Amino acid sequence: MNTFGITFRLTTFGESHGPAVGAVIDGCPAGVAFDKEILRQDLARRRPGQAHTTTRKEPDEPEVLSGIFEGVTTGTPIAVLVRNRDQRSQDYDALKDLYRPSHADYTYQQKYGLRDHRGGGRSSARETLARVIGGSIAGMMLNEQTDILVKAAVTRMGEIETEHPLAHMDSEQIYASPMRCDDPDAERRMSAYLENLREAGDSTGGVVSVRAENVPVGLGEPIYGKLYATLASAMMSINGAAGFEIGTGFAVVERRGSENNDEWIEENGVLKTVTNNSGGVQGGISNGMPIEFRVAFKPPSSIAEKQMHGTTSGEVVDHSITGRHDPSIVIRAVPVVEAMTLLVLADMWLQTKRW
Repeated sequence: MNTFGITFRLTTFGESHGPAVGAVIDGCPAGVAFDKEILRQDLARRRPGQAHTTTRKEPDEPEVLSGIFEGVTTGTPIAVLVRNRDQRSQDYDALKDLYRPSHADYTYQQKYGLRDHRGGGRSSARETLARVIGGSIAGMMLNEQTDILVKAAVTRMGEIETEHPLAHMDSEQIYASPMRCDDPDAERRMSAYLENLREAGDSTGGVVSVRAENVPVGLGEPIYGKLYATLASAMMSINGAAGFEIGTGFAVVERRGSENNDEWIEENGVLKTVTNNSGGVQGGISNGMPIEFRVAFKPPSSIAEKQMHGTTSGEVVDHSITGRHDPSIVIRAVPVVEAMTLLVLADMWLQTKRW
């Protein structure tokens, strides 16, 4: 299952330490203006080597192989390639016969009978750059055809949580922040926390929050293609994702129906809800309110602290992982979460639009 989507489809390929990673986008309508600079910018937001991330240096320069002619999409598959430039496969030689704690090493080996021990192969977060390619092109299409605006930010890092609502954060300021959080106070505390973790050889989890505005009413299906179910599937497919909640989320268990129901009001001839506890989706279908959800990410499993590893011979050994790793993945997860949101909305909008 390397393809996501029904009408607007993304197929990703490549491994962390292979020659390249790439994406094939199929189902994008013809005539959409393609801007390579926007694609470069989106990839740069996810690129390794930024503050508080892995020290791996990759230019992540996209090569467009097909599907674009004279600056617009042709309606045929769009293939984009990004070559790996800074692999250090030798850093993983010691892991050839080891199963790292909380990685996909053991499960891949058992499922396929082999695995790529160099950075995890397909299970590496390097694969997510292909999702950013797909999301960037989905965003170009949505920008031409709709008023949909998607923004995402880190709203929690370990126990540090911003008090600024995402609705009040500015997208440019979010990406200007090394923590991807438009809250100077929380940013300072998060930064200091990550530096302490890096020195200790440990890691932390966090939360990425998303708000999609101007989403038209009617996206999603009432049963198996529910909008929030598809969003959950998209988010939980991201490496390291550990939880998803939309609207009020798990806090609904503490509420009465009288507290949680979104009552209707009329505003300039348009129906809206007073609250948005549903997160913009009711009965699996968008209701015109902002779509709001959160994605929890686990602490990166590659840490310098010694831990017990399994071995291919069925034993356990005490081992410390070396190499270049993120103390938290939520910083670089922000553009990936944003991209997957755009892919879901583009796919469902096309299904509703029926070009």
